[in-house]
Amino acid sequence: MTDTDAATGPRAAPETGEVFRVFGRIGLLSFGGPAAQIALMHRELVEARPWLTEKQFLQALSFCMLLPGPEAMQLATYAGWRVAGVKGGLIGGLLFVIPGALVILALASLYAAYGSVPLAQALFLGIKATVIVIVAQALLRVSRRALNRPLAWALAAGAFLGLFVFGLPFPLIVLAAALVGAVAAAGGAADIAPAPRVATRDTARTVALWGAIWLLPLAALWLAAPGGLLAEVGLFFSKLAVVTFGGAYAVLAWMVQEVVQDFGWLTTAQMMDALGLAETTPGPLILVTEFVGFLAGAQAGGFWLGLAAAAVTLWVTFAPCFLWIFAGAPYVEWIATRPRLQGALDAITAAVVGVIANLSLWFALHVLFGEVVRMGEAGLWLPVPATVDPGALLLTILAGGLIFWRRLDLLLVLPLMALAGLAWSYAAGLP
Repeated sequence: MTDTDAATGPRAAPETGEVFRVFGRIGLLSFGGPAAQIALMHRELVEARPWLTEKQFLQALSFCMLLPGPEAMQLATYAGWRVAGVKGGLIGGLLFVIPGALVILALASLYAAYGSVPLAQALFLGIKATVIVIVAQALLRVSRRALNRPLAWALAAGAFLGLFVFGLPFPLIVLAAALVGAVAAAGGAADIAPAPRVATRDTARTVALWGAIWLLPLAALWLAAPGGLLAEVGLFFSKLAVVTFGGAYAVLAWMVQEVVQDFGWLTTAQMMDALGLAETTPGPLILVTEFVGFLAGAQAGGFWLGLAAAAVTLWVTFAPCFLWIFAGAPYVEWIATRPRLQGALDAITAAVVGVIANLSLWFALHVLFGEVVRMGEAGLWLPVPATVDPGALLLTILAGGLIFWRRLDLLLVLPLMALAGLAWSYAAGLP
């Protein structure tokens, strides 16, 4: 697949080895949830190498925000597809998921055998502090590029207030921004060349192929053991994959209720441990589903059933993501040639800045304070000042110095901060 640069003309796709290396690096460094992961991809794919233009990156991000499932993983899949076709999309998406999935599997195995893992929590304390700095840096960079007019600033502020202060549903925020953008763009004209037309037959073929890849194994499980644990796990997480708009946080409460109260697979305490471990490992936060699947299987039938349940969970969680991207990605450039649709995407891009700001602040509060309360059922998040974690605060300052002042590479900063977190935990006498 080739790309086109306005200044230099057609640009050849990078070699497969380079695509593998770059997306492997992204996968290994993708800590901290979607805000940090989007920031990392922006740095690697837009700033460090000319694989995506700023406009292409923001258009793709806006498109992925409209889809169910983990937007950062889907953005990685789209970016891989954009530079190297379906092969590149598979490389980008799989390498974004596999490192975190392996870490989660190891931690879930240890958790099933020994309970909580204090050593891992100590190491991840320094990583979480680093993530706060990475996200702050990304928020500054993205906002400078996306907020280029008063309407964009207003949409970003509205999205932040709607999510952080009023607790409005994420799909409502995106829909409202899209409507505002479409109305504001009414009567405008696209200032770019028309995108190539996409054959409906090709789209139908893609949907059929990836729908079969997703659903046929699930049907086989159901036929082999109707009502069995693996079939139940597959059906539940397939349903979750379709309704997970706005990332894992958007459906976390519902997932906890279903897993704990309806299925009885885990306790509430185990679910909270699962989320805590997922937050501090590379890859999308929705990998918390793998932990849940493994623990449900392990508690019902030992390690091998846990491993099978984890594999089923991963399959039905991420196979749909490839379906959405490979079917929809060819239309992203076409959308850009339609003024109202482009206006809607531009507005969503501006709102995404507010979404990232909300996630950033939410994450920082929960890292720096032991207790954070919400005023009312859907009100402002406020920290309890007396519960501030001095270690997390000092580690965040240290990470800020390494990244902003010393400008060290993340491959060096993350292990240094993990060791710093371990040192602090032992010095403070933490378990």
